[in-house]
Amino acid sequence: MFCLHRRRRKTRTENPSLHPILSNHTPEIPPENDAPLCSTCSSLNLHTILHDGVQKEHAIPLGHLTDILDKSNQCGLCNLVAIVIRRAWHLDKLPGIDIADITCALYARECGYPRIPDYVSPVFRDICHRLYIQSEKPRDVTAAIAAAQSNFLLDIQLLGEDAFRVGRTEELHGRRVGENVDITLLKRWIHICEHEHGELCERVWWRDAGDVLPKSVRVVDVTRMAVVHAPPSCRFVALSYLWGGTGEEYWTTRANLKRRRAQGGLDISVLPGTISDTIQLVRQLGERYLWIDALCIVQDDPKDKAVQIGVMELIYGSSAFTIFAAGGTSAHDPLPGIRPGTRDPKQQIAKIQGLHLAVPLVLPRESITSSAWDTRGWTYQELMLSRRRIFLTPYHVHFECGEDVWSEDVIAESINIPWDSHPLKYGGAGGFTGRTIYMVHYMSIIGKYTQRKLTMESDIVNAVTALINAMTKGFKLAGGYPDQAFRFGMPLIDLELALVWQPTANTSCMRRISGDGDMTPWPSWSEVSLFVDAQNGGVSPWITQSLVEKWYIVDDNGQFVPLDVRRTGRMARSVEEANSSPYVIPKGDIDAQTLITENAPLRPGTLVFRTRSARFNVMKADDVVGADPEANYVTYSILSDIPRPSTLVGRVILPSSTHSPTSCEFIVLSRTDDVGGLYDEDTLGKRYLGCMLYVMAVQKMQDEKWMERVGVGVIFEHAWPNATQEQNVVLLG
Repeated sequence: MFCLHRRRRKTRTENPSLHPILSNHTPEIPPENDAPLCSTCSSLNLHTILHDGVQKEHAIPLGHLTDILDKSNQCGLCNLVAIVIRRAWHLDKLPGIDIADITCALYARECGYPRIPDYVSPVFRDICHRLYIQSEKPRDVTAAIAAAQSNFLLDIQLLGEDAFRVGRTEELHGRRVGENVDITLLKRWIHICEHEHGELCERVWWRDAGDVLPKSVRVVDVTRMAVVHAPPSCRFVALSYLWGGTGEEYWTTRANLKRRRAQGGLDISVLPGTISDTIQLVRQLGERYLWIDALCIVQDDPKDKAVQIGVMELIYGSSAFTIFAAGGTSAHDPLPGIRPGTRDPKQQIAKIQGLHLAVPLVLPRESITSSAWDTRGWTYQELMLSRRRIFLTPYHVHFECGEDVWSEDVIAESINIPWDSHPLKYGGAGGFTGRTIYMVHYMSIIGKYTQRKLTMESDIVNAVTALINAMTKGFKLAGGYPDQAFRFGMPLIDLELALVWQPTANTSCMRRISGDGDMTPWPSWSEVSLFVDAQNGGVSPWITQSLVEKWYIVDDNGQFVPLDVRRTGRMARSVEEANSSPYVIPKGDIDAQTLITENAPLRPGTLVFRTRSARFNVMKADDVVGADPEANYVTYSILSDIPRPSTLVGRVILPSSTHSPTSCEFIVLSRTDDVGGLYDEDTLGKRYLGCMLYVMAVQKMQDEKWMERVGVGVIFEHAWPNATQEQNVVLLG
């Protein structure tokens, strides 16, 4: 649901008086001399290079990387190059990397991406040049950069204070970052977004115009220091942070709620560092109301928690902006840069040939990716649902909205050029809300969300409830009622598609436990039941025919409830092809009362449906390119002895602990498209549209009344009649 808008920026002329930057926020610049240079670097004319630029194909050789690293203690420019490469290539984590034959060269080009539209004036085309280091990257380095979300470009920027020395304005050049956050700059970012970006950053597509916060929602009044009910249509700020464990000493509870309602009743001295610093920041930004879950939800009142969790999409979607404390590991850590001594930007600056050059600070997305905040389950929906974001990291602050990304170390908020030239274009966290096909949204959300951790794993659905609510309302699913649109985190209308989720190779096989106290595992068919990164074999699944006529689910009262699952008719390239399908859909009503009587008590969440089952042999596949032998999930070949022994008829992903060879029981779910290499075409015949059956490997649970999912795969449908098959009513728990 949530892809970053790549909109073209509107050209604008700034009125500096609207957004003054106070000089007392600029870090003090100590007197300094030019850094010494080696013979190679002293031959460079940096003034000319930064004014005129140097094309990549004419890059100036700097020598071998090993020599540059050796000279980094004697040469100022070599030192900057070494810092850039060491950090970007993660050389401290790759001590054995071979860099002996790597050479470097220097070029300079316009800041950002070079494909600038023709209508942009020549003055703005060359508004700023950055220095770039050209070098071949070892394969291990490329993988490390991608994993850390680092910048693939090796760049050095000129600080804006010296831009005039090379005939340029400050725009797009670097900026010094101090120990404390520049509050005036933060105010300016918020003002620009709210006054110039219009509906793109103001409206939330899943909300109706009349949606307002329920009266039960509370906020912290940072002026009166009280926890109060949110005034109608009030402007407020939200906080996203890590609890890092329990916090009974500062939570709002039934016992202290009455006291905290009164003016001064919220004692700031008992609040942990992240929360107390956020209150200070909100005051400095001129805001009054702040939403913090630990203070605004009564933590020992289950009913209150349920109400607040149920409107979380409105809370984060309605906040003027959200503050993201991405610099710590618990609520007791300070908010970086709010109090003296709480952050060190580690900004590397050197004066070379009279110019102050700086290594850009880590990209916003890299600082977020490396944070503990980015690993937690609850914070994911808080990110996705927020219109405007202020991230406070150990190094710097950055602002992100649907239209722009700004950072403390780049003077980007005043530029008058399109997005194509923005230096942070792909540097933010991304994931802003936007409309596409809802199942694309859903699979993207679940794929990322299930990688994250929860202090209480039973919160797996609660921590994504806001996103589910947003999807239900925005796409009008089940009349806009989330409880009817989703169960156990799975979309019911497209259940057939959702059931074919696959885990990634290295995720745990452990099942999550429900939060009702009886240690009952979540249904095996739900993709949030396992500690997995839900994916679908690297491609989006495609259903070409529904092969289950009716679906039911057992509700919380143990009763059968029919599901309105979207059905897909047979897709084929010809009538003859459609009529030649050997698989026959089983038909017949399900006697609910008999099933309830014979299998009572039925577990809530059990899926009930009629299908066909058969056993096939399985063996670990030895022909999967790049397979990890130590992975938790691996690909198995599905084999049949007809028409000849060990004929490959399909593939399935199973826990690697599954014996090999062995046999598995498979049930049919739906029909899907033809993909090469999944069965023996020479023996069984050519592929055709819809020739593969989606099947689920299942096993009987201890009482043998229910089945549970083991894995999902595909079988060539012409192999199915050769097996000994049965028609069953399946109870899938």
